[in-house]
Amino acid sequence: MATRIAKPVTVTLGAQTERAQRRVATGQYASLSEVVRAGLRALDREEEALDASLKARVEAALADPAPSIPQVEVFAALRAHHNARK
Repeated sequence: MATRIAKPVTVTLGAQTERAQRRVATGQYASLSEVVRAGLRALDREEEALDASLKARVEAALADPAPSIPQVEVFAALRAHHNARK
């Protein structure tokens, strides 16, 4: 028998309860705990991908040779654009 490395946690799935139970009933997962763990792993992968994407965009922006635009000019242009749309 496997030993638990953490205490059991109660999770309320609300409207997603039926979806999780269906995955167990179809044999995709052995238990609701496995479904929740798989969901957390998917969330970890999604966050890692987002972090990598954001890091790549920041690196690209920092490497861009175009001259920087002063903040005052950027906000003035945004205000003018917004006012033109009113």
